[in-house]
Amino acid sequence: MIRAFLAGLMIAVIAPLIGNFLVVRRFSLIADTLSHIALSGVAIGLLLKTQPLVVTVILTVIASVAIEKLRSNKKISGEAVLAMFLPGGLALSIVLISLVNGLNANLFSYLFGSITTVAESDLWLTLGLGILTLFTVIFFYKKLLFASFDEESAKVSGISVGFINTILVVLTAITVSLSMRVIGILLIGALMVIPVVTGMQLGRSFLQSIYFSLGFALTAVIVGLFMAYYLNLPAGGTIVLLSLGIFGLVAFFKRSH
Repeated sequence: MIRAFLAGLMIAVIAPLIGNFLVVRRFSLIADTLSHIALSGVAIGLLLKTQPLVVTVILTVIASVAIEKLRSNKKISGEAVLAMFLPGGLALSIVLISLVNGLNANLFSYLFGSITTVAESDLWLTLGLGILTLFTVIFFYKKLLFASFDEESAKVSGISVGFINTILVVLTAITVSLSMRVIGILLIGALMVIPVVTGMQLGRSFLQSIYFSLGFALTAVIVGLFMAYYLNLPAGGTIVLLSLGIFGLVAFFKRSH
């Protein structure tokens, strides 16, 4: 439970942090696309009887760079690229899952999250890569912000937009991979988007929206993990439902005022 909390808190910070830049770019579906590819990484890890998290990080990072390269060519729209990779990742997952004898209990925990399956090795890898992600965003914050709102002006200003975009998709891939133990592969996209959209209802600036989204995500994760533990509920589903509930409350009170 302690390992789940530490991993969950790290994910609650980096998921909406990255999600803010994705939502502004209208590229939030990349999280769902990479989650389907992450499922292939888990299946490969189980098939090779190695650490699934390491395999998943490597596979999703490679896929994220490929997606960004195709998108940046301008010959194929971002939506079309995601529309190709999402079913492709799912198809590969189905084939690989069939080779590891279908949906066993271990694979099910990766799909929807489980607080009892966060191993010590998973925790250290999550904390290490999570801290790296956090400091990378802080270091490149201004460039990420500029490139997210206006790519053309950022290019004119001398910012290497291609490099910044690659950093963002790689950080997204890492976040998706790290979240699968606690939140679940099929639900991490929601944690990267719902708290962000909720925060944007209240924030008067981009930075304020980030702070609000972090607060909402941390609340959902902490309360969700307690509920999952004491009520024997799936951790990922509980956290996502709480995030939706918070969004509903914020939207209701904002509308009423």
